[in-house]
Amino acid sequence: MLGTFQQSQLRIEVEASATAIRDSLLHPEQLRKWLWFQRLTEGMPEQIHSGLSFTSWAGPIAIRHQVEIATPVCLRFLLSQGIDGYHEWYWGEGWVQSSLVGVSLLPLNLAQTMSLLSLRQFLATKSA
Repeated sequence: MLGTFQQSQLRIEVEASATAIRDSLLHPEQLRKWLWFQRLTEGMPEQIHSGLSFTSWAGPIAIRHQVEIATPVCLRFLLSQGIDGYHEWYWGEGWVQSSLVGVSLLPLNLAQTMSLLSLRQFLATKSA
């Protein structure tokens, strides 16, 4: 894999319940609404679950996701193709944390920051 090793951990406060955060991360229909800058595989199940594989695209770059863990408070993807590494999400009442580690040509910290800010905005408008 070409690229540089990158790692980033971000945690933000959000005005949302743990249940609203969980649904926004584990339900592809909601995920598509706030992760607007990535396209997801069509025909995904109603809820993301352990063992699921799917692809997202950041522009022309495909990123393969293998769901390693999907629980009511944690989601972990093993990533390949455009990013070789992993992405973990943890959440609770009023907060969400994202840890991203991988080798890629993509600016991972920028993408991670955009994702968290987009999720925060989505949750704010959803609860309004």
